[in-house]
Amino acid sequence: MKKKRLLAIVMSLCLTAAALAGCGGSGGGSQESAQENAAAETTAESAAGTEAAQSTGASLDSLPAAVGEGTITATPEMYSNIDLSEPYTVNMYLIGDTPNDWDRVLELANEYLEPFNTSLNVTIMSWSDYQTMYSLVLAGGEQVDLIFTAPWCYMYTEAAKGSFYELTDEFIANNMPLTNKYQAAESWDETTISGKTIAVPSNVASPMGKIVAIRQDLADKYGISELTTWEDYMNFCQTIAEQETPQSGIYAMPASGNNSELWDVYRQQYDTFAAVSSGNVVMYYQYDGEIPAKEDIKLVCELDYFRDFAHDMKTLADAGAWSRSALTNTVTDDDAFGNLQGASIAWNTSVFTYMEQAEKTEGVQCTAYDITQDHLVGAEAYSNNDMAITAGSQNPERAAMVLDLMKFDTYLNKLLLLGIEGEHYSINEQNEYTELENSTNYAAFSTSVSWAIKNGDLTEGGVPEREKAITDAWEERVVMNPTITFVFDDTNVKSYMSAVDSVLADYIPMLQLGLVDDVDATIDECVQKCYDAGLQNIYDEFNTQYDAWVATRG
Repeated sequence: MKKKRLLAIVMSLCLTAAALAGCGGSGGGSQESAQENAAAETTAESAAGTEAAQSTGASLDSLPAAVGEGTITATPEMYSNIDLSEPYTVNMYLIGDTPNDWDRVLELANEYLEPFNTSLNVTIMSWSDYQTMYSLVLAGGEQVDLIFTAPWCYMYTEAAKGSFYELTDEFIANNMPLTNKYQAAESWDETTISGKTIAVPSNVASPMGKIVAIRQDLADKYGISELTTWEDYMNFCQTIAEQETPQSGIYAMPASGNNSELWDVYRQQYDTFAAVSSGNVVMYYQYDGEIPAKEDIKLVCELDYFRDFAHDMKTLADAGAWSRSALTNTVTDDDAFGNLQGASIAWNTSVFTYMEQAEKTEGVQCTAYDITQDHLVGAEAYSNNDMAITAGSQNPERAAMVLDLMKFDTYLNKLLLLGIEGEHYSINEQNEYTELENSTNYAAFSTSVSWAIKNGDLTEGGVPEREKAITDAWEERVVMNPTITFVFDDTNVKSYMSAVDSVLADYIPMLQLGLVDDVDATIDECVQKCYDAGLQNIYDEFNTQYDAWVATRG
């Protein structure tokens, strides 16, 4: 703006001088002097900007070509486009649990930020509070500069409200030089909605297969040696429910609230991906190697294989595989398994943590099984964990700088991801980290900020062979969701989305838990209520946007 203002002054003076000359007036010397001064000021400013850009470029040129190829150390000179003359505190909001040593880690982070004349203040909204606090924080009077977001954490809802600052290419280049250099180019599409980039995604897309873990000692007790298929798992659960639960009270699956984890395992048999995922409104399709036709993308309750899954869940519920009060159970299935109250759990590689917890009891043995080995494995989307600058930030440039540093400065990135070196973890030359005894106070990748700023350059050393065998087998089966860059803008159907979401919130959990008298009648009722709530309007809007998106795929 300053350059444009100076240019306008110069042009105005030129026109005035020309007019005076045309009238034969005198005083041209003073006009020429003013012209020369203004031009000189413009030239000096342009030169300063060029010099700053060249300095930043030179600083970046000395850094490693890619993350993981050496130490990345940021300097204030790299942020010459940002005014760092005044101190500023960046307020960041996260979700999840707060590690015991969080304050110590944050103190070290702030010491590191001192040369940048910036400090970081962090508020962590707990798992029990964030669902009610998140929107209030963004809409209220709190000063927020950075906030964790994701498709599963109100990203689309808040983007539609204009809660996030738009990240243009120019803004990123000027204020986030490391992100501009190192962020995966293909990742940006996943946080771009209606042509506007509203968040910075994580920098790694990892295989994310779904597996089951069981009490192998109980399986052996009843003559079950291994599980290779969904039917094997069903048999295991029914056996435990019929023979073990009456004796020990151990449930086959200690379900809590819903059975979404088992649903994810089940649908992996059908090579499914989600084209739309907004709260409970999830629309799936079966992947056959091509971008799906819009007619093949359906709401979860309209899928034949969800109906089949619901029938299986009723079979297990009727057998007593989980508590009849599972809908209101407040103890997570993971914790119940780790505390020997359940014989199986389902999810991703996090199951190994709870297997180890259970195995601390003498005689307990656990095994994880991939029961969909002949099918694809999806990859975690870049956008599954993101950081956004808020539209209400008082200094979005400074917030961008802090985010840039957290993501790519080696010291700050490791500090936030792993904690304090030598206390919470150790690391070797291959970037393999090992958690130390005190990691219970700051576990690796335990905070939501760590999920958003991960780069995939750190691997855990000493991974148990049983875990490595499963994850290694995923590599050759990984397929990226081809519709991942399609982002459904629900602005025109927001009220319908809310209404359908409410219907699904009432029906899906009880169907996933098999706690219904008649599966088919309940699903039919759910579908009808969804259409009554405006599902067809949602489909119509989806089809319009999807057609436009497919046309760009060329």
